[in-house]
Amino acid sequence: MDMKLEFIVLPVADVGRAKDFYKALGWREDIDVGEGEGRVAQMTPPRSDCSIMLGPSLTTAAPGSMQGLYLVVDDIEAARAELVGRGVDVSEVFHAAGGGLPLANAQGRAPGLAPDRASYFSFASFNDPDGNGWFLQEVTTRFPGRLW
Repeated sequence: MDMKLEFIVLPVADVGRAKDFYKALGWREDIDVGEGEGRVAQMTPPRSDCSIMLGPSLTTAAPGSMQGLYLVVDDIEAARAELVGRGVDVSEVFHAAGGGLPLANAQGRAPGLAPDRASYFSFASFNDPDGNGWFLQEVTTRFPGRLW
């Protein structure tokens, strides 16, 4: 049986403001329906099968409370430069000092690309207008068993 992650609910205070932010990133607008507390918008990153659903009442989570969302890119430096060019405040590229994934509180981060530019271990981070936190993660070679 196939199971695919379709979308992630992202709690935001203002759907219009959030939608404008993600559109500025180059994301596709799939839907924008309803009004007021019932308004929702769905946005999809380029070439992604998973979308985000923006809305103030889709979850009990507070706006800006989603952290550790990952966008996988094949060139972290180019992706960072593109986002900066679109007006996003993106961190410098970093890697976890001890290897592995970065901590949300920024402790243990070392500047620059991962040693030997190892796939999965170079990052940059940014927040949306509500404070929902995103990581860019460079993946150039997939772990065995992953098709894409």
